[in-house]
Amino acid sequence: MPGTRKLGRSSSHRKAMLRAMVTFLLENGRIETTVTRAKEVRAMAEKMITTAKTNDLHSKRQVLSFVTKEDVAKKLFDEIAPKYTETKGGYTRIVKIGPRRGDAAEMAIIELV
Repeated sequence: MPGTRKLGRSSSHRKAMLRAMVTFLLENGRIETTVTRAKEVRAMAEKMITTAKTNDLHSKRQVLSFVTKEDVAKKLFDEIAPKYTETKGGYTRIVKIGPRRGDAAEMAIIELV
């Protein structure tokens, strides 16, 4: 089945959750979540970093329409994107850390490389 994973949520809830998680990842550099969520967050975060590498008005508006905090968007353009100017993708790493205690969901840490 091509496309995005539904993650058991409505489309608006899913989009809001992914926006929040991508913003948090860019703000802190790493987050702990389930493996399936981490894979979705990776796709969106890599798109944001690739867009930020252009660093023009259009890309700033595109990033600001997705990232929920202005200071995180500024950090993305000023600090994060310049680190990856030579790299063509692969800005994040997902490390599996085993099952969650409550429901045995497979957990992972996603971090910026």
